[in-house]
Amino acid sequence: MNLHFFRSLPGKYRSAFRNYYTLQNLLSIRNCALIFFMINISLRILTWSLPISVTKAQNFPEFDFTNWIYIILTPVFFLISHLLIGRIRKTKKATAGMIMFVFLFSFYIILCGMYSSFIVTSDPRNALTIYLIALCVISVMCVFEYDEVIVLLILTEVAFTAMLLYAHADATSMLYDQLISVVLLAGFYLISRYFFSYKASYYQQIIEIRSKNIEIEKAGEFKNQVLGMVAHDLRNPIGAVESIAMMIELDEIDEDMQENVNMIKESCAKARGILDDLLEAARNENINIVETEKTELNQYLKGIIEAWKIQNPIKIILTSAINPLYAQLNVEKFTRALDNLISNALKFSKETDQVELRLNQKDKLITIEVKDQGLGIPQDLVPHIFDRFSKAGRAGLKGEKSTGLGLSIVKQIIESHKGKISVNSVEGEGTTFLIQLQAGY
Repeated sequence: MNLHFFRSLPGKYRSAFRNYYTLQNLLSIRNCALIFFMINISLRILTWSLPISVTKAQNFPEFDFTNWIYIILTPVFFLISHLLIGRIRKTKKATAGMIMFVFLFSFYIILCGMYSSFIVTSDPRNALTIYLIALCVISVMCVFEYDEVIVLLILTEVAFTAMLLYAHADATSMLYDQLISVVLLAGFYLISRYFFSYKASYYQQIIEIRSKNIEIEKAGEFKNQVLGMVAHDLRNPIGAVESIAMMIELDEIDEDMQENVNMIKESCAKARGILDDLLEAARNENINIVETEKTELNQYLKGIIEAWKIQNPIKIILTSAINPLYAQLNVEKFTRALDNLISNALKFSKETDQVELRLNQKDKLITIEVKDQGLGIPQDLVPHIFDRFSKAGRAGLKGEKSTGLGLSIVKQIIESHKGKISVNSVEGEGTTFLIQLQAGY
């Protein structure tokens, strides 16, 4: 925290900070005025309930008079502050009148505390508590610029001197009282500037955080635009290369050429997969809620398995404990998540292994497990597998490359369905991904 005991806030923050703290000052004044009014009303009720002999006590007439003054004036400050709060919230800008009003209320409270000390006894050294409380309340609740604090100190000291003269104090008493007042005002100055520094530092941090957030949002938008352009510009040449490879296949080619053509087609498919992963990560980045429909999970999972059986020799089976079983799914996105999990399971499994999808329900919680008998995940990598561009990404048994995005996409999609995903893996024995969803009847 930067301390501003003898200086103001830098110019680039000063105007905005003034608008901010003026609103806070007005809110504090409204609350303070309400509390001060209630205190005086309570004192007035108390005097009415006390014996008549109390009214003959020393300085009671002065107390009675000032109490009525406080009861009349304080609601005026409350009403004005309420009106000014509405105005500054609408315009978002502090005016000189608002700042002057805060200054006047602060001086009013200090005068009230000061005069109350003189009412208790003509020698304020013996009863400075109320004066001290008034100074502390204003220094903590209100924020003032450096020059405003100086002016408030001067006016307070002039008012204190005038009250000493009114009390007809002797020269020695006046000197002692002035020294005490100077000490109190010095404390008021230090406390006021400390709270100014604290609130100014807090405000600067808020502004910097907002600025960083705006930069991050702009960077995110720019990233999505770049990804979109990359996807558009790369899909066309990849598609052209793949088309040429397919045209070559139409002619009679030898075995070596066929192998080269197959490599070209596989490379194009991998390139499209990487583009799909990048675009899916960008699309899902800020999506928390997706449109869903009631889906019967047994038939849904069977359809996914049938699609995978066409292109892969590894056995994929479904084990279901409940049929039918319904959940609210965005079929397109959820299929993307399951395809990623199945693809990972196949990538790290031998052709003699099998991949199992297990479907179950306990109470209102549906569980979908994707279990393989493959290599498993090293324990030191497990905490990082759902990170974007994760370092936990590994090549498959056939050398399949990993972008480090697949499982982060899966997690985003599952969480957008208000679900959870976890993993349990043992090296050499296999991996199980567990998806938990709310049942949809």
